[in-house]
Amino acid sequence: MVTPVAHPDANLSPELLKRIDAYWRACNYLAVGMIYLRDNPLLREPLREEHLKQRLLGHWGASPGLSFMYVHLNRIINAYDQRAIFLAGPGHGAPGVLAPVYLEGTYSEVYPNKSEDEEGLRAFFKQFSFPGGIGSHCTPETPGSIHEGGELGYSISHAFGAAFDNPDLLVAVAVGDGEAETGPLATSWHSSKYLNPIRDGAVLPILHLNGYKINNPTLLSRIPNEELSNLMRGYGWTPHFVEGDDPMAMHQRMAETLDRCLAEIRGFQQQARESGQASRCHWPMIVLRTPKGWTGPKTVDGKRVEGFWRAHQVPLSGMHGNPAHLEQLEAWMRSYRPEELFDEQGRLRPELKALAPSGEMRMSATPHANGGLLRRALRLPDFRDYAQPIGRPGTERAMNTRPLGAMLRDVMARNADNFRVFGPDENTSNKLDAIYEVSKKLWLCDYREEDADGGELSPDGRVLEMLSEHTLEGWYEGYVLTGRHGFFATYEAFVHVIDSMYNQHAKWLSICEDIPWRARISSLNLLITSTVWRQDHNGFTHQDPGFLDVVVNKNPEVTRIYLPPDVNTLLSTVDHCLRSRDDINVIVADKQNHLQYLDMDAAIKHCTKGIGIWEWASNDQGGEPDLVMVGCGDIPTKEALAATALLREHFADIRIRFINVVDLFRLQPAGEHPHGLDDADFDSLFTKDRPVIFNFHGYPWLIHRLAYRRTNHRNLHVRGYKEKGNINTPLELAINNEIDRFSLAIDAIDRVPRLQVAGAHVKERLRDMQIECRNYAFEHGVDKPEVDDWTWPY
Repeated sequence: MVTPVAHPDANLSPELLKRIDAYWRACNYLAVGMIYLRDNPLLREPLREEHLKQRLLGHWGASPGLSFMYVHLNRIINAYDQRAIFLAGPGHGAPGVLAPVYLEGTYSEVYPNKSEDEEGLRAFFKQFSFPGGIGSHCTPETPGSIHEGGELGYSISHAFGAAFDNPDLLVAVAVGDGEAETGPLATSWHSSKYLNPIRDGAVLPILHLNGYKINNPTLLSRIPNEELSNLMRGYGWTPHFVEGDDPMAMHQRMAETLDRCLAEIRGFQQQARESGQASRCHWPMIVLRTPKGWTGPKTVDGKRVEGFWRAHQVPLSGMHGNPAHLEQLEAWMRSYRPEELFDEQGRLRPELKALAPSGEMRMSATPHANGGLLRRALRLPDFRDYAQPIGRPGTERAMNTRPLGAMLRDVMARNADNFRVFGPDENTSNKLDAIYEVSKKLWLCDYREEDADGGELSPDGRVLEMLSEHTLEGWYEGYVLTGRHGFFATYEAFVHVIDSMYNQHAKWLSICEDIPWRARISSLNLLITSTVWRQDHNGFTHQDPGFLDVVVNKNPEVTRIYLPPDVNTLLSTVDHCLRSRDDINVIVADKQNHLQYLDMDAAIKHCTKGIGIWEWASNDQGGEPDLVMVGCGDIPTKEALAATALLREHFADIRIRFINVVDLFRLQPAGEHPHGLDDADFDSLFTKDRPVIFNFHGYPWLIHRLAYRRTNHRNLHVRGYKEKGNINTPLELAINNEIDRFSLAIDAIDRVPRLQVAGAHVKERLRDMQIECRNYAFEHGVDKPEVDDWTWPY
């Protein structure tokens, strides 16, 4: 443990204290204006009903506290030349952030019609929570934001992602006390144990206790300070309390506390950087206790508002036809004395404007909050160097992810300050452990003698492992949003933990598509492995390929799904994904031994097309097929190939076209997804009228959803996972869900008209073989070797 250096205490001069308070009053005035006004922004005339919005939307309660933090962080930036970024965790506190962002000029720079004058202020007020305007969170449209806060729980993990590999950056993160009740937020306090004081920046959490959620008290606001302090210390933080409701006293306390915290942070960093020894630090954090709706109406209609849950959203509602409320609103807004804050043109007065930092030192203008400006393309090795040698297709086996681990190892070696690998304690299990040859697992907690036996822990590690998918995904998103690159691998059964995080990031990217000043960032790359068809040992709970259904729900401009069936297609796919921007790439590839099909040249061509006929597995050349057999995913492809071989063995004249799908969105029409096939190409591949047996990795209805508009959809018969599993052998699991070779071959006989009667004897033999395989599994606990070791017959 390192010891912090001594700290100074800020002693604000009366003049500076007065100006800081005036700046904060200006923020609060703007926050109220955003919620209520569509005209008369500076109250240059008496307030009338026509000046008000018809629908009053937004959240006042957390806004004064957020702008209070922002104003004081600006002082720190100026006083100490400290680069900083601000994340607002409370879900609906945007007015408290938008106001200082507007006052320091950045908003007008990126949105010229929101100029720094009365006309611009009018437009600024009107757009808030208004059709055609912006939402009530810190959305992508907000300069300086990398965290919307629409879903609570991820502010701290995003903050740490921003701090990693940014040694000069201070990431200040406001944590709402409602947000602090969520599981992801509670776990993310442990992130401090993964911050290296030599190469990383610092995270300063400000836990904002204003006491209430929408109409309930918050847990952390109702426990004694001693208990709360013990909780934070137990997490490994050093808490500092700033409490009160008198603005002038609170300004002085906040200034002193921020100075103290920054001195502690810089002391930790200086000691580590001068000694070259990185060790765990008990970083400072602030507990800021202020009334909810601070400086707002004390009471409305005789009921308490300030310091109570009624301040959460719109304290004064029912404004139209209510002269008393209108009068109270005007008195509230005039209590901030706008005539002292803005000049005749409606601009913030120069002596107040000077309190904000300038240029890129403004938290709203820092390039760290527009990460594409800082993004450097990865220096990638040639993925062909890791190719799996292939003799004849479908005859050799390899672990699909192991060569990928070697490739990621070399990616990390070439990009030592802007690429990290994230995984919930699974990189070795997922056969990616080659990465440890160049970077160990990051570990700053205590070491034990026996840890040396594993040899994979290091304070300098760049592989981040923690058994919290939420925290890892938050780190990864924060890292990417601030201009870096990464790779995330997790088990298919547990990727559902981050369903909603995926949703939120996809929505963020979707909005950014329409914001010209947002620079393009690296894509999120999610490897989904340890898949459903190899979860026979873990059983039913671990059998769930449904994350793909979640992915398909989101904007096609940012969603990508790949199911490479072998090593070489996986390597080609990952190379493409690491180069891409503004997407979420979901790659499904199991970690176990699998048949290998394509040499590298063929794999590149196949992945480039995303879908294609495998000539070596087809015999319909020069004519139309009787049947189209499709494999999508590693095990479904193997079983579809085995079914094809069975059919050709028993029916010498049957003509089968074999298709493999790598890029799932190729199934959609071109007008619905950027990767979609046009109808002519789809009809050429799948025919217009022949039966199609589609063996799919996931839930079968997803394929119908993607292809329902296609010409031959009526003849498309999809097999996939149907929630039928337990402790089965791999083949028995496939049989239960009818994706096995026998079920597919029987299905094909039923679909090809001329085989429906003639094929009866073959169907009987196939059913007998299926029963034999099931009985063998029940007796021996494994699949029959001739089935498990099947290869393509030549």
